Amino acid sequence: MLNLKVAAFADEASKALDGQIAAMKRNSISLLEIRFVDADNISAISIEKAKEIRRALDANGIGVWSIGSPTGKIAMGKDFGPHLDEFKHQMELANILGAQHYRMFSFYETDDSRACFDLVCERLQRFVDAAEGSGVLLCHENEKGIYGDIAPKCLKIHQAVPGVKAVFDPANFLQCGQEVLPAWDLLAPYVEYLHIKDCDANGKVVPPGTGLGNLPVLLKKYVKNGGEVVTLEPHLTKFIGLDKLENGEKTESAISFANSDEAFDAAAAALKNMITEG
Repeated sequence: MLNLKVAAFADEASKALDGQIAAMKRNSISLLEIRFVDADNISAISIEKAKEIRRALDANGIGVWSIGSPTGKIAMGKDFGPHLDEFKHQMELANILGAQHYRMFSFYETDDSRACFDLVCERLQRFVDAAEGSGVLLCHENEKGIYGDIAPKCLKIHQAVPGVKAVFDPANFLQCGQEVLPAWDLLAPYVEYLHIKDCDANGKVVPPGTGLGNLPVLLKKYVKNGGEVVTLEPHLTKFIGLDKLENGEKTESAISFANSDEAFDAAAAALKNMITEG
């Protein structure tokens, strides 16, 4: 058995906080990567709402592992000032919610790769500077369409901006044509935690461990590397905000489920099976 704690994007089970809490308790998951609550993205949640969420989570023995923010999911040419202000607001929310991690991205790429990389690093460093002293660790997720989509480009980011660690998402790598285990070998020194999502040869999402993500092997490597927490991100059915998360692309599941609760439970069971079997 692997010594791992599980967090989850529980908004994939329910848009309502009560439904998210119920899904987590049903699957014995005590850590939340918070992204949408009651149809609102974390970036749009007020200070007052965050305090209400914290009270509800505390009452149910659930902690916030990470802020699943949309930071860095804007075009390079878009005005950065309001985006930085949005980041600072979410850092306030992280403090209220007790989150010590903050998931982010590296901006939608332009045609000029050199200029794009320089601007990515400049902006990421501004986030790092703004987060200094907060106790919150900024973590970049590899994602389709952004600068840091494949492992060599992610490596360049981490080497240039050491204040940013990595959220390693195997399915996202596969959907960009990047093999998972070579990506791990390249990025392991920078990985803070994993997103557990898997996909098949057609790029369709499947339950964890049943695709090409080499998840059983990846989990063992992660634990050997000192990893302690993984976040379940099923993507096995449509959920609130999915269209915004994928930049207009359609993420498809290879398997149909009756509802979002069933899909979430199936993913949780598959992950726990891998952890148990070690």
